[in-house]
Amino acid sequence: MSVRAGGTCWCIMDAASSTLTSTGLPFARRADAGSVRLGGRDVAGLMLVGDMYGAPYDLLAGFLDVAPARLRGIVARWRRPGYAHTARLGPGPAWCWLTRSGLAVTGQHYAPARPALGRLAHVRAVLAVRLSLEDSRAFRDGRAWWRSERRIRAAGGGKVGGGHVPDAEVSWPEMAGSAYAGECWAIEAELTPKPLARTATIMSALLARTADHQPAAPPGPGPRYHRVVYLASPTARSIVDRAAAAQPAALRSRLVVRDLPEGALL
Repeated sequence: MSVRAGGTCWCIMDAASSTLTSTGLPFARRADAGSVRLGGRDVAGLMLVGDMYGAPYDLLAGFLDVAPARLRGIVARWRRPGYAHTARLGPGPAWCWLTRSGLAVTGQHYAPARPALGRLAHVRAVLAVRLSLEDSRAFRDGRAWWRSERRIRAAGGGKVGGGHVPDAEVSWPEMAGSAYAGECWAIEAELTPKPLARTATIMSALLARTADHQPAAPPGPGPRYHRVVYLASPTARSIVDRAAAAQPAALRSRLVVRDLPEGALL
């Protein structure tokens, strides 16, 4: 095998008993030989995939800023040591999700599981929302932090207190000049229209919530969510708008309704 380094082509031959360079001199085998060396792009991708239950190839390629062919090579490198599984789970592109080893190497304390078929569209939509928001200047400049539903549930050992768990929370640190300093947002991606009463009830509960979602979390001095942000598909938008309009004016002022971003839908 030829490896080019520093403009020089070195011919490397691996034998059962020794490893030789082009000079014929043996060199010591690295202690980490055979293991996968993860770069910053690998770490970022693995962390995202684990945090979001999984990711479809097209959105993952966009996040890593690589072409589809390059992504296939990256996820193949993740598969070799058993960090990830990949498969075509439904319509559209293939998916990638982390194994127990992948979650362990990234320090994510989630139960390993293949993304459920019935949730693929929803997971995709929430991931598209996350990528769109994280790509915004406000998010970057404000150093905001996305707390996924999976992370919210894991914080309580898989148990949550009463009430609806949002698809994510976005926390904005106290920073001078930030338009949202100190705020916490609830994020909801609405793909299919729920009954109007059900949607309005979920909105009201999120707007009125004062505590974190762990069973023993104490209530805070005021509302947990400064804003409840709904991102809706074309088919769900009218129901979401009507549910928002049904809220009391004091609560409605903390509601934001927008369309789902590009890439959220197949």
